[in-house]
Amino acid sequence: MASFASYVTGFRVPEGKLGVFFLGQAGFLFKTDRDRLVAVDPYLSDCCNRYFGFRRMMARLFQPYDFVFDLLLATHAHYDHFDVDAAPMLLDNGTTALVAARDVEVECDRLGLKGDFTFLRAGESVERCGVGIRALFCDHGPETPDAIGFRLTFGGITVCLTGDARYRPDLPPEPEACGADLLILPINGAFGNPNALQAVEIIKSLKPRLAVPCHFGNFAEHGGDPQAFLQGAQEAKLACRFMRQGEGILIGERK
Repeated sequence: MASFASYVTGFRVPEGKLGVFFLGQAGFLFKTDRDRLVAVDPYLSDCCNRYFGFRRMMARLFQPYDFVFDLLLATHAHYDHFDVDAAPMLLDNGTTALVAARDVEVECDRLGLKGDFTFLRAGESVERCGVGIRALFCDHGPETPDAIGFRLTFGGITVCLTGDARYRPDLPPEPEACGADLLILPINGAFGNPNALQAVEIIKSLKPRLAVPCHFGNFAEHGGDPQAFLQGAQEAKLACRFMRQGEGILIGERK
């Protein structure tokens, strides 16, 4: 069986398309039509087991040294989003740029990591490696005030990752999060995240072309009900897709 790294390397992305790969938990990898690699919240170790007793249930797709990413993004400093065991190998190559929430800076300092690092608050924007990055408001609870989501622009393709964010029907939808070509959001219903049916309501309000759920299946303690999400999405006639861990799909520009 071919390795995940060789699968990604051989995955052809035509002009005007974007390759999207699900890494497990909240992790995603994007491959552009110019072969640039952008990783968001990859969890590649078992550090959450060592620190908190949360043992990973999904296999590791690859080792941190299997890729040299052009860009690494982290929505916040929780270790299943900014993997403190993998980060030194991912970032100590002189090539990979990091764009992350402000609380990640503390972890980088603790680990002694330095490089092309940018730390954002909600509402701030930056461009790296040809990717437009907008930090979105994210309510992950009072203990994680620096958490953010991302709106990423790859040419004419937009991807919105809500990050770990509580369901807040009292707040109007953030305009920057609406109408994306791809929306990625958690469905586990614990630790400050929406449950399956709340995620369906979020998709209804943000109106993406396609929605992909994440943040389920990797930790027994984190919960999540994929069947309830699937049923709710089907009843609401939403364009949603479950991605297998390691699966790659193509999304494209609007015609």
